Amino acid sequence: MNKLFTIAKNTFIETLRQPVYAIIIIAALLLLFISPSIAMYTMSDDNKLLRELGLSTLFLASLFIAIFSASGAVAEEIENKTILTVLSKPVQRPIFIIAKFFGVSGAVGLAHYLCTIGLLMAIRHGVLESVNDTHDWTVIGAAVMAVSAAVLLSAFFNYAYDWNFSSTTILLLALFGTLCMVFLVFIDRNWQFAPQNNGINALDVYGSLLLLLAALIIVALAVALSTRFNIVVTLSACVGIFLLGLVSDWVFGRLAESHLWAKACYFIVPNLQVFWISDAIYEGSEVPAKYILISAAYAICYTAGILALAIALFQRRQVG
Repeated sequence: MNKLFTIAKNTFIETLRQPVYAIIIIAALLLLFISPSIAMYTMSDDNKLLRELGLSTLFLASLFIAIFSASGAVAEEIENKTILTVLSKPVQRPIFIIAKFFGVSGAVGLAHYLCTIGLLMAIRHGVLESVNDTHDWTVIGAAVMAVSAAVLLSAFFNYAYDWNFSSTTILLLALFGTLCMVFLVFIDRNWQFAPQNNGINALDVYGSLLLLLAALIIVALAVALSTRFNIVVTLSACVGIFLLGLVSDWVFGRLAESHLWAKACYFIVPNLQVFWISDAIYEGSEVPAKYILISAAYAICYTAGILALAIALFQRRQVG
């Protein structure tokens, strides 16, 4: 367990320090920031469109972070020969693969959590549907304070202690973002203590949780592919599997009863449509806890199977 924790921690820190990791998070937060302005042209379903745009941004951000981070977790170490140093120690290959998965999953989970905070803030602010609507200055003020404090403290720690600026900013932003969400739960848009008017919907939290499960499946796939292929092939394959997973019901599901190949592909390719609840958002229906549990069980089983395949592929992989 000590070896697994050490490798996972190092992978987590290395992922946080990658420039593409911070760039994707910043781009996602900016898109979430402007999403209330983009979603104001539907005439009647502005806030529903805001939710769907926010969840789409969250899904794509987690997807790209998962692919870019997990693709290089094993492939880069094999290409740079740094893996020889690790495996020359008494570290079993299964431990290495599982630790890499946990390290990347931790980084993906942190980014997903940070973007979820941005999503909930955007939904809390809402769309200005009429001239009488005003900005939610409680949300805007809390967001500005969180970002300013994280950036200023990171700059200080970078100058005084030579800490990595981007990774420190992300960690502090997650901390201050959490404090902001606690504040917004109890304070309404009029700066009054009114928890019943906090504008936070459980459906949005469920949607974010389901998308995180989908991102963890992509992480496992990327780790498995990177044991045998380089980064370019792994990236391409993960994007292709992601697109197939989104249309699995239409491409394979409708043909599964009459074609054996479609039935096999329907079981092999992850059905990512399971984790997308836009229909529930537009219909205003609830997502039962049973559905969350079944989806989580599906994600856990699929991830465990892919990790077992990754371990099998890596067992006979020549790394010297």
